[in-house]
Amino acid sequence: MCAAATKKHPVIAVASGKGGTGKTTFAVNLASALDGQVKYIDADVEEPNGHIFLKPEITQEHTVRVMVPEVDPKLCNGCGECRKVCNFNALIVLKKNVMLFPELCHSCGACLLVCPQKALLEGSRAVGKISMGEAGDISFVEGRLNEGEAKSPPVIKALRRFVSRDRVTIIDVAPGSSCPVIEGVRLSDFVVLVTEPTPFGLHDLVLAVGMVKRLGLPHGVVLNRADLGDKEVERYCAKEGLPVLMQIPFDPQIASLCSQGKLLVPEFPELKSEFLACYDAIQTILAGQSSKGLEQ
Repeated sequence: MCAAATKKHPVIAVASGKGGTGKTTFAVNLASALDGQVKYIDADVEEPNGHIFLKPEITQEHTVRVMVPEVDPKLCNGCGECRKVCNFNALIVLKKNVMLFPELCHSCGACLLVCPQKALLEGSRAVGKISMGEAGDISFVEGRLNEGEAKSPPVIKALRRFVSRDRVTIIDVAPGSSCPVIEGVRLSDFVVLVTEPTPFGLHDLVLAVGMVKRLGLPHGVVLNRADLGDKEVERYCAKEGLPVLMQIPFDPQIASLCSQGKLLVPEFPELKSEFLACYDAIQTILAGQSSKGLEQ
């Protein structure tokens, strides 16, 4: 690895403006290429699929729960103060009986605070789970949202406690540029934006770049299926001063391995060198950021 390594191990988030661009392909193969103690966190909790490639042995599972209010009917007088304070319409009062729609509840606890009868108590409900295990030298963590749940941020927030500095951490976040992505990249030192050289790829890359700029996170671009499409993504990166960290070629063999849930690194040694060079480039950028901070 590059001699310009930072003192602490970096946290690298892998994101993409749109789904299907090869985000997970890059994330799992970067983890594999590093050949050391690496932590891979799958924060694409609505559709985690890193396990398909890494095939971890799961040793622990934890349920993710969120707070929801519970009504004590013996104390409640149906005054409706809880309904008035709820901004999410999770509570209604019918004939002085309080009814809760748990899927709408944002667990803010305002209803508990305003209830004059102290008739609301803290309950909880399961919204997802976290699985942990090992895939060779890779420490594997996966968040998974329960089917039917609409809000993924609670599960992503629960993954934060697994971010550590004792090894390189790679966070595979959800595609897009909305709340789940922001939650996923929030604790990272660097964001890799994986895209493809198509008008759709460029459109969503522009949105993703806008997001990471607003968050003030260093970032770079990985171009997947680089020899397809046009050169507009590369022109955009040059114009914006975005480093293109790596280009993964379009190759039927690569597509075939991905479709079989296999890692690329063991099959393409030359790609391993490129993944390591990509990591070195990230380290160099981070070292430059640290130096700039010291100068300021």
